Amino acid sequence: MLVEAWTYLVGHPAQFWKAFGVHVSLSLAALAFASAIAIPIGVRLADRKMSALAAINAANIGRTLPSIAVLALAMPLLGTGFLPSVVALTLIALPPILVNTITGVREIDPDVIDAARGMGMSNHEVLRRIKLPLAVPVIFAGLRTSAVQVVSGAVLATFIGGGGLGDFITSGIAMMALPLMLVNDVDEVAVGSDARRVGALTLARIRAAIRAGSADSAEPPPQ
Repeated sequence: MLVEAWTYLVGHPAQFWKAFGVHVSLSLAALAFASAIAIPIGVRLADRKMSALAAINAANIGRTLPSIAVLALAMPLLGTGFLPSVVALTLIALPPILVNTITGVREIDPDVIDAARGMGMSNHEVLRRIKLPLAVPVIFAGLRTSAVQVVSGAVLATFIGGGGLGDFITSGIAMMALPLMLVNDVDEVAVGSDARRVGALTLARIRAAIRAGSADSAEPPPQ
């Protein structure tokens, strides 16, 4: 069956790359919108204990919703197509990023923040130079979790007209062709593995940049 799935891929490259492009576009758009929403909100709520607790609890409740349920809820409200799929996938991506942003900022040692303020830094400088750099690894871990959930959830976008690699599943079910359904499985595993690999590599580079920046700032000024 895997051989038949590979044969189909080789014989229909245009169909595959079109579905692959839509799948990647759905995933990247949802992650971008979710990051633009969740990170500023998480940073803002992190210093407010009750608000942060309420946001974390709400996000954890949202994480229990199945991806197909979120997509199904989007269909009667927004219709079908690419945009409703992006909105639904953005909702799926929000909770891990929001929770990790709040957690990352709240776990910063208060003594570090007090020392920064004692050096005369404003709240904006503390946020830009202290809080965000120290919270980046935790935030990025949330992004990696969201990326895996969105890439897998994007398969289901085909059921509300979003397209993507899930089209191979619906086509395979309609024609009772198991190799066609396996095309999606193989591609999905490859995309998910690449997403995790890219996330790990990017996180390692961010950590290295943070350590380098900390070392530079710790060096005494030249005499």
